[in-house]
Amino acid sequence: MDKKTILIVEDEDKLRMTVADFLKIYDYEILEAKDGECAIKVFEENIKKIDLVLLDIMLPVFDGQYVLKKIRELSEVPVIMMTAKSGDYEQIKSFGNGVDDYIKKPFMLVLLKARIEAVLKRVTKPETIVDELEAGAIKLDCAARKAYVNGKYFVTTPKEFDVLRFMLKNQKVTLTREQILNAVWGEEYDGTYRTVDTIIKQIRIKLGDCQSYIKSIYGVGYIFEVE
Repeated sequence: MDKKTILIVEDEDKLRMTVADFLKIYDYEILEAKDGECAIKVFEENIKKIDLVLLDIMLPVFDGQYVLKKIRELSEVPVIMMTAKSGDYEQIKSFGNGVDDYIKKPFMLVLLKARIEAVLKRVTKPETIVDELEAGAIKLDCAARKAYVNGKYFVTTPKEFDVLRFMLKNQKVTLTREQILNAVWGEEYDGTYRTVDTIIKQIRIKLGDCQSYIKSIYGVGYIFEVE
């Protein structure tokens, strides 16, 4: 099996080296960056090689949220945020910017390794590819991961696309927040249901006149239905 390459972006030298040395034991190839500017440079230079990014939020020069946005302009490579910050706001902001998972400091190295394996498994697992999904004025090109409304392309984050695809696959079915969370983020994710609400809100804004396709079911979740 080919080695997976992980970019570790962390300004604390001791933690960055500790994580790097630990992951090398499990045959991961490691790239490192100690600030946001360096992270963007290393990522751009190794974009075809990097399989996953471990990204601290509080960084010199450019913070982690800015780095995440720049990565998402170029790639859908999995990103796990590492942060000492607590509270739902930072998590929601991270998922809005396209992060795949989130781990709070201090963390056990074995837990970080498990998170990495879970994310890599989700993005590499084989699945039956449906080339296109259509509902009303919405069309998804699943192979290219592009979304269109009334024939016009609109930009989505990886999680927005995955949520929208899951809903189109389950039209006229009431989906709980837990079902959406498990289907898109995986059962290992320990975030809150507010993450789902935030992604749905962002999708609705981008759908414009078609936002009524996604209906809220009070106290339960959502249903995708074209009237």
